[in-house]
Amino acid sequence: MTSANDSLSLPPILPAGTKVVARVDARGPHGQLLHPAGSVGVIVTAPVDPDHVYRVRFTDGQECSFKRGDLVVLKRYQREGGASTDLPAAEYDYTKHVILRCVVGSRAYGLDHDASDTDYRGVYLPPADLHWSLWGVPEQLENDATQETYWEFQKFLVLALKANPNVLECLYTPLVEHATPLARELLDMRQAFLSKLVYQTYNGYVMSQFKKLAGDLRNKGEVKWKHVMHLTRLLISGITALRDGVVPVRVEAHRDRLLAIRNGEVAWPDVDAWRLHLHDELDAAFAGTGLPDRPDYARVNDFLLRARRSMV
Repeated sequence: MTSANDSLSLPPILPAGTKVVARVDARGPHGQLLHPAGSVGVIVTAPVDPDHVYRVRFTDGQECSFKRGDLVVLKRYQREGGASTDLPAAEYDYTKHVILRCVVGSRAYGLDHDASDTDYRGVYLPPADLHWSLWGVPEQLENDATQETYWEFQKFLVLALKANPNVLECLYTPLVEHATPLARELLDMRQAFLSKLVYQTYNGYVMSQFKKLAGDLRNKGEVKWKHVMHLTRLLISGITALRDGVVPVRVEAHRDRLLAIRNGEVAWPDVDAWRLHLHDELDAAFAGTGLPDRPDYARVNDFLLRARRSMV
């Protein structure tokens, strides 16, 4: 069996979300010490090329900029007992194991405009040697510069079983850019993930978010209308999932009305009235749904085990 270490590489960019240790003191704009060398933070913004700086957020919320050579990946630092101080951290390029890459967000919904970002989501399946190693593998790969997020295979399956809307949309988006045969099998079995949990997940999230939005309106006099639009779209998606057993991604039938919300052209009382009407529809769809109480855990678990064995 070939060890995964045989194919280790040194990618130029560490992704956002990577936990790192600062090799140098972090100082403020006037030279004041904010955090001493050895402090732990997380990369919140990765540069587009190796010549620019990373933004790192520390536990107290403060952010500082660092060059690549001033950072060491926390897992490597822990592994070497803090001894790695003069060489850049060797970090495996997990993106070479992406098995599914698709487009989600506004472009997939049909709600995009010329300035819209293209959001990529998907799944990666690491080799067994990396997955079994002492250091494990990241549950999620993120690159803010390219708007990419990839979930580790098991993490993706667990989120889909919980009816996570972002993950379910990956299984139903019509814009699939890359899919291995295993990923195609995953897409073909997407029905196994749908259950009545859709109602609790979608309904609960929208209700909590609209409560926050109402508070923003009272306290700040404004809301983020794009967020309001997507919450409304999420209710429409949940209704269709419960009624028809599929998660709709494109929303042509409601496009003009949703875009009017995003553009701030609909008064809040009218938006809230539509939202409440959609909640009533969601309740009715739940009462009459043909979806099972729970997803098909056994089928998904069998698929997970086969996929893991394929990477040995």
